[in-house]
Amino acid sequence: MRYAKEPAVFYLAKRKSSIRIIIAGGVHIERDIKEDIGYRSIMERRLKKMEDKVTIKIKYLSKDIDDLKYIDGKSDWIDLRSAETVEMKAGDFRLIPLGIAMALPEGYEAHIAPRSSTFRNYGIIQTNSVGVVDESYCGDEDEWKLPVYATRDCRIEMNDRVAQFRIMKHQPAIDFEECTRLNKESRGGFGSTGRK
Repeated sequence: MRYAKEPAVFYLAKRKSSIRIIIAGGVHIERDIKEDIGYRSIMERRLKKMEDKVTIKIKYLSKDIDDLKYIDGKSDWIDLRSAETVEMKAGDFRLIPLGIAMALPEGYEAHIAPRSSTFRNYGIIQTNSVGVVDESYCGDEDEWKLPVYATRDCRIEMNDRVAQFRIMKHQPAIDFEECTRLNKESRGGFGSTGRK
């Protein structure tokens, strides 16, 4: 079996007992499905992602930040960077510009959240918990921003990674049907599962 560094999958052929992956450069990898179910599952998920790939138009409003990158196989979330150097005192509120505007595909919205290390590194909290950007926020001046509250004095350098986003399909249309009983077992109310 031959391996290629970070293979880019172009074709995946299933057989009764093995799975064949044809990658860039025509290199073939054949794995025994019975011996490596996990590998098969990973590659099939990657192939599905390629089939479902969408294109997003993006306008960079700052030349001082790195281009956005989607890293397949690492995370569905894409890092966002501060488009300016920001200094904050404890108790300050700021809208941190992220230096981008996007035209999301029809039927999608974006969710923005802090990176896992944002609070540890800067002591800032996203004030709206999670940001939601819908497809109508798509003009040339519709810059994405991160609303934050500082719990301590901090300095965020230009191009620092401070947030992350992913896109999600809109939920289907919903009708609400009022009733007097739900006829389901109650779990005990808010917080009923306890601490441990």
